[in-house]
Amino acid sequence: MNTATLTADRAFPRKRHLSLLSGSFALFNSLRIVAYLPTLHAIQSSGHADQHSLFTWLTFLGANLTMALWLLEQNGGRMNRAVAVNAFNALMCGAIAASIAWLRWMQPNSSFPTFF
Repeated sequence: MNTATLTADRAFPRKRHLSLLSGSFALFNSLRIVAYLPTLHAIQSSGHADQHSLFTWLTFLGANLTMALWLLEQNGGRMNRAVAVNAFNALMCGAIAASIAWLRWMQPNSSFPTFF
């Protein structure tokens, strides 16, 4: 057996592994993006945000945004799927945080503001 055959044999399982990993990434991050929608709907339909932590959602926003920016920097400024997913997750966390803040501070019938 020569070196070229050994290298080719190792390359095929790696390609398969990367393909499965990429598919898993796409599946679970798509599900995560969809999972934000019930929370956003619950906040808006109830009209009450006191059961949701603004601090938690701002932390998630910061984590996703900085991860997207870090990935973008590591990728030489080129956009890829991982950057886009983290940026969209940051957008959804921002939407939830904005909904919580709106219902706590800007809604006309709010009794008293709570910060976190």
